Amino acid sequence: MANRGTAALVFACLLVAVTLADAAVPPVSPLVCNKVHGVQERETCFAVAQAAGLTLKQFLSFNPNIICQKLFIGQWVCLDAAHA
Repeated sequence: MANRGTAALVFACLLVAVTLADAAVPPVSPLVCNKVHGVQERETCFAVAQAAGLTLKQFLSFNPNIICQKLFIGQWVCLDAAHA
């Protein structure tokens, strides 16, 4: 009886493992920046986004590693991007 229970458990584990392996999400292609801007004195992320006609959410999606509180003069930011 214990052998059947063990076999059923092993089968269930294998079934779950195979199901999860097939459910992998395909990788998303990286963004390629098409337009850049050099930050000027007193500019903020919001101001740069607004001047470019972008929402702050769009701006941040083009610049995922930016820290808006540490924006500096001369920093290059992306204003338009597309998937490669």
